[in-house]
Amino acid sequence: MHHTVVERELELELILSPERSIPVPARLAYRSDDPYAVHVAFHVTSDRPVCWTFSRDLLVEGVFRPSGHGDVRVWPAKARGRGVVLMALSSPDGDALLQAPAAQVAAWLERTLRVVPPGSEGEQLGIDDALDQLLAR
Repeated sequence: MHHTVVERELELELILSPERSIPVPARLAYRSDDPYAVHVAFHVTSDRPVCWTFSRDLLVEGVFRPSGHGDVRVWPAKARGRGVVLMALSSPDGDALLQAPAAQVAAWLERTLRVVPPGSEGEQLGIDDALDQLLAR
């Protein structure tokens, strides 16, 4: 079975305070063999990238309206006159507020949705085939 990976390098901003932010290189990754999830890896201060995995639906929704609760929250906003997507990430190690250019995130999400259309994620995992085989016995 052929798996597709959709990646995008982009620069996020780590919001330190309302006045201060620092640029953070990041990579968005989506794999068709893990169809419900998106992966965000970014380099903050460590040598090793920090990786977060959360639901693709959450990010898709977060481009348009506030989405998520708990560890990952995503919502649209405006910054310096352009659309951005804010991601608030909470972990035992600390909290981070990251800002991404909405147009770039949306373009990347669109590519993932072409690879695995919404609602077809289960087919990617072969769940339906496995169920069919199970029920056929």
